[in-house]
Amino acid sequence: MNSRDQIVQAQPRDINTLSHVIAKAFHNLAPSTWLIPDSDARARLFPGYFRLFAVHEAITRGRVYTTTGRNAVALWLPPTASDEPAPADYEAKLAATTGIWAERFRTFDGLLAKHHPHGIDHDHLAILAVHPDYQHQGIGSALLAAHHDHLGAEDPPRGAYLEASDATTRELYLRHGYTDIGEPIVLPSGACMFPMLRSASSA
Repeated sequence: MNSRDQIVQAQPRDINTLSHVIAKAFHNLAPSTWLIPDSDARARLFPGYFRLFAVHEAITRGRVYTTTGRNAVALWLPPTASDEPAPADYEAKLAATTGIWAERFRTFDGLLAKHHPHGIDHDHLAILAVHPDYQHQGIGSALLAAHHDHLGAEDPPRGAYLEASDATTRELYLRHGYTDIGEPIVLPSGACMFPMLRSASSA
């Protein structure tokens, strides 16, 4: 990680910048290419989708970490977030943002919700993204460590849950104390995501 960068809490004014970071980082992932198969459309629509997601989910209800250079982001949701209903206008905004692919996003949300664990005290890492120009520099690990430290300081400590987007990112999370929980999430395209849990004892 660049020594000039530090991990900081993101602010509402950062949402637009960080939404573009997520869009670029996720552009070529298998779940992304299923959600919006057309590359140009994906590049055009993804920032708006992630902006909606960040406003709806993390900035208002959770913790969002970034770097001082605003080149990476981690969106964490509290234990109760998965049980809270979406705002009344969320569906309309989702449809307006994702257009003809809205139903795929609804299917995607449903699959993630189906695999989300219950009865385990945890925070949910909804998104971890590093701009492609800054990957493989330890920034993702630093973002993870920031919230892992927070979880470990809770009384009692809490665990962490996430869905790894592919086998490569699964390996990253294995190195940070996560283990597989349940079966892989299989998208209609055949691509797999991996639900993973980091126990409170690892915090």
